[in-house]
Amino acid sequence: MARISRGALDRNLGLRLRRAHGAVQRHFGEHFADLGLTQKQVSVLWLTGDHPDLAQTDLAAALDMDRATTMALVHGLEKRGLMSRRPSPTDGRRIAFRLTGEGETLLEQAKAAIAAHEAWLKGRFSKAELTALEEMLARIYR
Repeated sequence: MARISRGALDRNLGLRLRRAHGAVQRHFGEHFADLGLTQKQVSVLWLTGDHPDLAQTDLAAALDMDRATTMALVHGLEKRGLMSRRPSPTDGRRIAFRLTGEGETLLEQAKAAIAAHEAWLKGRFSKAELTALEEMLARIYR
């Protein structure tokens, strides 16, 4: 298949961000296939591990996701035996999430895979470039 020139389209920042995101997603997927986790699932496990008894609304807010998406992720992780829910120990009206032993084990494996993934990604930049990139990206989502 012949490659076509994108011409001026290649100067489109949105396209560049989408292509960079696609490359990062592909690399992530390749390194997490054995774990059977998505980036969102890893984030849910990570925050729940760091904050036992985290409530759904707090989890959704921390990940910039709506509550329905958050609950769908939690349900899937709960079904796999990685998370559990119970009434909050501080507020009986809220549901609190915790990792199971299996969830803690898988999270440790995921953290190791993330470290390798981050090293691949950060290795493309000098320390100064990485600092600047992180600051510039934060301007977009803050």
